[in-house]
Amino acid sequence: MKEMAVSGNTIPLLHARPVTRALASAALRASSSSKLITSSQVAAAAATNQGRVLRANCKRRASLDDDKNANAPKKKKQALLKDITNVICDISYTTSCFNSSKIKVENIKKGRACSSKVASSSATSQVTDDAMLQDSAGVSLSGCTEASSSFTEKPSSRLPPRPLVRSTSTSERSCVGGSSTVASSPKFIDIDSDDKDPLLCSLYAPDIHYNLRVAELKRRPFPDFIERTQRDVTQTMRGILVDWLVEVSEEYTLASDTLYLTVYLIDWFLHGNCMDRHRLQLLGITCMLIASKYEEIYAPRIEEFCFITDNTYTRDEVLEMESQVLKHFSFQIYTPTSKTFLRRFLRAAQASNLMMPSVEIEFLANYLTELTLIECQFLKFLPSVKAASAVYLAKWTMNQSSHPWNATMEHYTAYKASDLKECVQAMQELQLNTKGCPLNSIRMKYRQEKFKCVAVFTSSKVPERLF
Repeated sequence: MKEMAVSGNTIPLLHARPVTRALASAALRASSSSKLITSSQVAAAAATNQGRVLRANCKRRASLDDDKNANAPKKKKQALLKDITNVICDISYTTSCFNSSKIKVENIKKGRACSSKVASSSATSQVTDDAMLQDSAGVSLSGCTEASSSFTEKPSSRLPPRPLVRSTSTSERSCVGGSSTVASSPKFIDIDSDDKDPLLCSLYAPDIHYNLRVAELKRRPFPDFIERTQRDVTQTMRGILVDWLVEVSEEYTLASDTLYLTVYLIDWFLHGNCMDRHRLQLLGITCMLIASKYEEIYAPRIEEFCFITDNTYTRDEVLEMESQVLKHFSFQIYTPTSKTFLRRFLRAAQASNLMMPSVEIEFLANYLTELTLIECQFLKFLPSVKAASAVYLAKWTMNQSSHPWNATMEHYTAYKASDLKECVQAMQELQLNTKGCPLNSIRMKYRQEKFKCVAVFTSSKVPERLF
């Protein structure tokens, strides 16, 4: 410890408390007045002075922070969300939501009315939006299609009502704003009431399937596209190609969705491109390759598709054809097929007929729907019409003692029995093979035991009174 002499006395200097200028001046004043300063007094003075310095520094920092905060932009607090569950919401909140949506719809309609007075040519581009805003079952959306504008049919213009927010309980299915998406009939069965299985997407299933019904109207090939576009390819050649692709899908154990998407890609490409018959098989394996990449977890390699054709085509030819197909589709290859709607329609059929063998109905409906892939005449029917007709005919085949259509099926398909009459009758002719079609790949496929041998099932003609 060091010492400092002040007026003949020694004062110990503490290392923890250094002598400041204020402390030294105090010591000098004390020496001049002939007063002695002890070590304890020096320490107390040093502590007091250090506290003042710290308080001054704290005030200075606080003032600087206040200046920075004053210049910085103030953050606004976010409003709390009332309800984000999409399951249960307050009545007043729900009503305000739908009132605001109605106001927006009215403003949109007023804006369109004003714009139509200025330029009437812009009305055609708004047909799709007008159709989306309507929620009646008989709305016509033929104007928003790309290929179906030249031919119309009754089933193609029928859509399910626009779904609203669904309540969790059956008793809470009250109509909001004077319209309801759930039928008030006691015969109606809600197949979306099971919210426990997340794979069923029960909360969003009505919206999803409504959008699929709108999407199926787009990019539809003409029923007679082969006669219009092709010069070297016939309907018989197309049927042989599809029949062979059924065998290929069985060989590589591909999903049925892959087969449906493959046939759609072939038809839409042939709809806009003229093909030579010697490249038709190349188009078939290329479309199946593209569909496999989209639908399958492990898609077959290009070499496997070349091998299945006995190496008639090389890898480079397949890659070149793949590039042409994808460019034609602008890389937007997905479309809702009959298989897409068949799953939901079968679920509605099984819910309304618990006593019937659901497994046989499911296999039989899939069999009848796949039979339509070979025949070009079924291109005039929408995929949802073919799926609903397959369920109708499957239920009639398994049980002819009751009517195959009910309120539940009519609600979820948005089709009456009369809307399905033409398609059901044409499908029953395929089931009975009245024309003696020699393409038997699908029939042999569903004669297997794993499909319950549903290909051997037959039924009497559906009477007219059931439509």
